[in-house]
Amino acid sequence: MAQSLSFLLALSLLAFVPLCFCDKTLGGYLYPQFYDHSCPRATEIVKSVVSKAVAREARMAASLLRLHFHDCFVQGCDASILLDSSKNIITEKRSVPNQNSARGFEVIDEIKSAVEKECPNTSGGPNWEVPLGRRDSKGASLSGSNNNIPAPNNTFQTILTKFKRQKLNIVDLVALSGSHTIGDARCTSFRQRLYNHPTKFDNSYFKNLLAYKGLLNSDEILVTKSQVTKQLVQQYAENTELFFEQFAKSMVKMGNISPLTGSRGEIRKRCRKINSINQTA
Repeated sequence: MAQSLSFLLALSLLAFVPLCFCDKTLGGYLYPQFYDHSCPRATEIVKSVVSKAVAREARMAASLLRLHFHDCFVQGCDASILLDSSKNIITEKRSVPNQNSARGFEVIDEIKSAVEKECPNTSGGPNWEVPLGRRDSKGASLSGSNNNIPAPNNTFQTILTKFKRQKLNIVDLVALSGSHTIGDARCTSFRQRLYNHPTKFDNSYFKNLLAYKGLLNSDEILVTKSQVTKQLVQQYAENTELFFEQFAKSMVKMGNISPLTGSRGEIRKRCRKINSINQTA
């Protein structure tokens, strides 16, 4: 059974939104009810903004998923990808994986503005039982963005190594690759070959892989370079519910990569600039 786009947004944005929307963290750890008292309407606000953004452009769901992925694989999930270049910061937006590719920043800005209006000096990123309370980094890493994010032309072993560095395993690799069931590739010559602008989050990605219709090399190698990943692809192609269950677990796991909590990092007033710059602007 295919899931609607609205379900995907609940998974993607609500997992990503905690970045740049953090309040004080009690005890320096994350937990799902973090904003229940400080900003109880945070979840509602996030869903509303995201729903409107996807209604305007269905592709935005995939773009926001990708932002979350690209942020977490560089310095952990700390919203460093949102920072623009400044005197002391070279933005990660200029890296090879992100330049002319990463998008959806204006949706994050819109959410930040709406949540700040509702709950000044705090912002909430609710979830699907994703532990909350992340704080924002005070810097970015262009080299980390260039080197840590898996690339479409990487070998299977290179991609697996990059996942393992983030304490993600081979099951997480296959499950998270399933997010490719939606969205567009950058090369326009590929777009109509396989995905045809899908707007439903389902397991068709895995079915296509078994038919050797993977769009990118990083897709195809899941069925050509490892028996373990091929077996997982087969399982997810046959069982949508199993894929959804593991995808959710892997998203939560990825969202917990090296979060800044307690007194580390800061709570940005504007997602694209660290506070010291905001105060002098």
